[in-house]
Amino acid sequence: MASRILLSFAALLMGLGGYMHAAAFGRANTMLATTTMPPFFTNSFKALWLADSTTMVSLMLLLGLMAARPGLASPAVVAMLAVIPAAIGVLIYVFVGNFFAGHILIATAAAVLSAAVLLEAGRI
Repeated sequence: MASRILLSFAALLMGLGGYMHAAAFGRANTMLATTTMPPFFTNSFKALWLADSTTMVSLMLLLGLMAARPGLASPAVVAMLAVIPAAIGVLIYVFVGNFFAGHILIATAAAVLSAAVLLEAGRI
């Protein structure tokens, strides 16, 4: 039961993060309209911005499915999914600094990894 709660919590964080990130795209797009960067870089920025939102929503769906049906994925697969938000969170800390999105992603990774450990413990 605890692993389901952790996976549900992580799915909620990813869903909220994906929504908030996608909702901020308009402001980012407005900022890009005033830049003198070449179109390749502004278009790459747009693609990467929306790809990050898509990644979070995809993780929300996967984690929600695993919370509903824990037997669908092995604990190892669940643990590997924790690498995605952990890596993005670390990159945010490195390039942006102390920003709330990094905290949310690291919390998500911790919840998913904890769920994987609990799932493994339940299998032994």
